Amino acid sequence: MDLKGEYRLPAPRETVWAALNDPDVLRSCIPGCESLEMTGDNMMAATVTMKIGPVKAKFSGEVRLENINAPESYSIVGEGKGGIAGFAKGGADVRLEEDGAETILTYEVNAQVGGKIAQLGGRMIDSTAKKLAGQFFDCFVEKVSGPQTAPEGEAVTA
Repeated sequence: MDLKGEYRLPAPRETVWAALNDPDVLRSCIPGCESLEMTGDNMMAATVTMKIGPVKAKFSGEVRLENINAPESYSIVGEGKGGIAGFAKGGADVRLEEDGAETILTYEVNAQVGGKIAQLGGRMIDSTAKKLAGQFFDCFVEKVSGPQTAPEGEAVTA
């Protein structure tokens, strides 16, 4: 499975970089994340529960940050095991580019799944991955940009 995307964040690159390296921010934005903790230099342990079609599983695994070029880019490499539901492993390349007062975040994900999850078929896995990525980035944008405020008497629309 390959997934790529781009997001424009209303924050300076250093702010976005700090958030991408903050386990508390990541834990609160990763859908189904129960725990995410630093275990060493550029290493994290994670537990995530997710449902893909009829299969619900709790994955436990490790994530490494590699090819770090602060505050411009890094690679995330990880593997998780979900018991009889299967496994997921892969990586993502993340890049941050300054654009005035904003930051453009681009990512490319390459992942493999096995076990019961793999039997669900590529379309279901891809659509679930896109949905989860959307949920993550919606939350991440909110965390990085802070609460949206409007002048008195005006509603905030997204």
